[in-house]
Amino acid sequence: MIHVEVREAAFDPWQMLSQWQATQAANTRSGATAVFVGTMRDFNEGDDVTGMFLEHYPGMTQRQLTELTQQAMEKWSLDAALVVHRVGELTPAEPIVLVAVWSAHRAAAFAACREIMETLKHAAPFWKRETLADGSVRWVEKNTQG
Repeated sequence: MIHVEVREAAFDPWQMLSQWQATQAANTRSGATAVFVGTMRDFNEGDDVTGMFLEHYPGMTQRQLTELTQQAMEKWSLDAALVVHRVGELTPAEPIVLVAVWSAHRAAAFAACREIMETLKHAAPFWKRETLADGSVRWVEKNTQG
């Protein structure tokens, strides 16, 4: 089972994870769950950052996240995957992304969670515009290394 969501509203990743886990209660196959939560930092490239606007291409973004999650499901024989990604206005410390996967064994769970996160970071159509402490704005030209 896969759930991929792109949303403007803030979310609590731990609450979403708990709710999703409750829907998986009958899944006794999974012996491992791997989770990654990404939050907005208050610095980038040596500058203080006070906010960020995350743009996306709505239909394409959802489709691409779903496809890369499905590929990881098949490659790592996952039982389930949950991917939630924010768009719109964000402030430091707010969660941007949640990636959670369930599998029979930890090696597959760790590898799949990392693969999904790294692939979406470099391949999904998102564009970041930062607001710096001095009030100026800039587009982020490259992602930080994983």
